[in-house]
Amino acid sequence: MHNDTMTSRPSTRPARRRHRPPQLLDLALQGGGSHGAFTWGVLDRLLQDETLEIAGVSGTSAGAMNAVALAAGLMEGGREGARESLGRFWRRVAQTSPFHTLEMGPLASLWGPDNPWLAAWSAPWRQAASLLGSQLSPYQLNPLNLNPLRDVLTETVDFTRVCGCNKTQLFIAATQVRTGALRTFRQHELSVEVVLASACLPLLFQAVEIDGEAYWDGGYAGNPTLLPLIRESAADDLLLVQINPSLREELPTRADAILDRINEVTFNASLLKEMRSIALLKQLIADEDRPGHHYRNPLFARVEALKVHRVEGGNALATLGASTKTQTQWPFLSMLFDRGIEAADRWLHANRRHIGQRSTLDLEQAFGT
Repeated sequence: MHNDTMTSRPSTRPARRRHRPPQLLDLALQGGGSHGAFTWGVLDRLLQDETLEIAGVSGTSAGAMNAVALAAGLMEGGREGARESLGRFWRRVAQTSPFHTLEMGPLASLWGPDNPWLAAWSAPWRQAASLLGSQLSPYQLNPLNLNPLRDVLTETVDFTRVCGCNKTQLFIAATQVRTGALRTFRQHELSVEVVLASACLPLLFQAVEIDGEAYWDGGYAGNPTLLPLIRESAADDLLLVQINPSLREELPTRADAILDRINEVTFNASLLKEMRSIALLKQLIADEDRPGHHYRNPLFARVEALKVHRVEGGNALATLGASTKTQTQWPFLSMLFDRGIEAADRWLHANRRHIGQRSTLDLEQAFGT
């Protein structure tokens, strides 16, 4: 994909295997602001593989936005419709950037994601905005509660199609402000406000009220939540698309690096806890040495059959830092999209044969117990 265009790359879809039905795969999509464009790339690549069928999607924040764009597109035009819907959403996000006109003009190359001049020029403005945000709440800074994402979602996602989607199941997470508890919204409950609630960072936006209850970003309580997929989806394979780095070898010592790591730890905490619980359950079941046993609680059978996989941003996202999660310039989103495609392609080439057979992610090694 070129930085001076807003068109999706041509399909590289492999030939369809007609002698057997597609294998079911659940997707768990993390939130992470504009880094969700990496997930867009992953989804685009998966949609090109007709040997796979997305049975269910659990999404939080940017993951929720990708999920609803995917579902609306599937209903509109199948796989190609989903790819077009996702591209349409992210192009509209880029158009909300204050630098959009410059990015699409003759000086577009100057606004690329690797331009050190741009990074140095914009750093003081980002720091000033961060300082101001730490002193004033969005109720003071944004009393009219303006949110450009509301217009983006309204213009690009048909929620009638989302709620009526019979191509996949959706589960969207938000955090209830009053109790701090996770709220998982099912498909028939989804709306623009639900997705905005899932993506509501409380220092940037006012809490989103739904049926008299206030909600913040779902990443605090489930980023993303996995249990609904395990319990309610027909798929035995679950692919986590992780965009918040789990591992950093170097100790952060600068203030900005410390804040970045706090952000990553905070938004990985719920995932870490849920993955550890799954690992523990699988270990307890294995210790019983009764494969295929008929359990009184069907959840145990679902956990026993579960196969877990992961595509992650790795160094491609880790080097960017949490501060870039608010960057929506098209060259930046385009770069993330390309990296998502590449990561998914590498994962498919290495692990496609294992889907339906075994986990390719060692839960104990990746998340501990």
